[in-house]
Amino acid sequence: MPSRTDSRLRIAVLADSDTRWKWGALTARRLAEQVPGTDTAAPRPAAPTPDLDGFLLRGRATPTPRQLDEVGADADSLREVTMAQFLEHAAGLGDSGAGDGAYDVIVLALVGGAAQAALHGLAARWRGHARRPVVVTGYVGVVYEKLADGLLLRHGADIVLANSRHDADRFRAVYEGVGADAAAVTEAALPFLGGAPYRAEPARDMVVFAAQPSVPESRADRQYLLRRLVEHARRHPEREVVLKLRSKPGEHTTHIEEHPYQRLTRSLDLPPNFRLAYGNMGELLDRTDLLVTVSSTAALESLHRSVPTAVLTDLGVRELLGNHHFLGSGCLTSWDRLDAGHRPAPDEAWLAAQGVATGDAYQRAFDHARARLDALLGQESLPPIIPYYTATTAPGYLPGILARHHLAPDGTPLPGAAPAHEPTGLRRWIRDAVRDAARGAYRHGVQRVAPVIRRMGEL
Repeated sequence: MPSRTDSRLRIAVLADSDTRWKWGALTARRLAEQVPGTDTAAPRPAAPTPDLDGFLLRGRATPTPRQLDEVGADADSLREVTMAQFLEHAAGLGDSGAGDGAYDVIVLALVGGAAQAALHGLAARWRGHARRPVVVTGYVGVVYEKLADGLLLRHGADIVLANSRHDADRFRAVYEGVGADAAAVTEAALPFLGGAPYRAEPARDMVVFAAQPSVPESRADRQYLLRRLVEHARRHPEREVVLKLRSKPGEHTTHIEEHPYQRLTRSLDLPPNFRLAYGNMGELLDRTDLLVTVSSTAALESLHRSVPTAVLTDLGVRELLGNHHFLGSGCLTSWDRLDAGHRPAPDEAWLAAQGVATGDAYQRAFDHARARLDALLGQESLPPIIPYYTATTAPGYLPGILARHHLAPDGTPLPGAAPAHEPTGLRRWIRDAVRDAARGAYRHGVQRVAPVIRRMGEL
């Protein structure tokens, strides 16, 4: 393994959606920075740029080129792979077979089930080899649902990043509660916080609603939020009101969006000061004077920059919506209050506990993670990857998770899961065209056909 002081880290990031690619790539770059000395007043040493290879897990949420361009996280190389192909390439043991292959660090930016499959696949690939890459995983944003399930599916990684002190405490409690080793839990922060602090400008007045693909889920709830946003624009004709969307129709993120806001706006008479927006959230926040959402991670980006931020209670404060995560933040409010001019004031202690405080605290948020990574890279050997879920602890759960990624119960690829040679030329063009058509058909079925069938079933 290379020293952090004399060589660039070789890092592979496996991601399964646009947002997780952004988290994984930026996390990799934050981890590659040098750890400052004990003198907190000393300037941070220049960060060497890591050798970063990206892998996009083939599936329904594989990001499009437009989505990748929007998130703004680059890599030295980027390719689409199946799980078996990733294991074949990224977990290579090198010419010596001694575990000194392609990478020093592997970042798994995946949903829980895919992370578990990757961990078992890597464990099988490296079985009997003491030298191997350090495996890192974590969450892309607010952890408001499936806490135990998601965490246990990530257990087995050398570093499980928590985005705040609050999350780190919760993560350790889950692992310790089932008797699993909690040493991998490491406090850090979301890697994409940043940007210039908020400054009000007299000539500017812009309200941005950060939409989410699956929160809320029902058509009626989404129509309600859209109607209130449009009404807010009509009440304040001097104000620019923006509906910030995650994806265009036909594109998918992590969650399936059955009722895209773009389509719901077609039945409304939209005022001239109302518009839809795509693109990078950070760039939009540069001009935002009020960020409104139900529970989007965009709220954390906004709060970090001291932009006035409102988390809506109109549909209730419920675990299903994720806005319960903001209890104690001072940001919970309603459209009625916003229409009347209310601007929430965040609680500073809550901001600090959630890892979104500004200044030096955020600049040093990855110090613990870098120190742990340095310690692991400095070891002559690492122990085998042993996830909590095994054939003994979860015999009725684990095999199905692995099978979805074409892995056998022992973590090895099933026959035919990783073709020896990728098609080239015309064969590759035909394959990609067929794959894109299949994805389009799937998305059409989810967003158009399924809702119609569901409504017919309710008659």
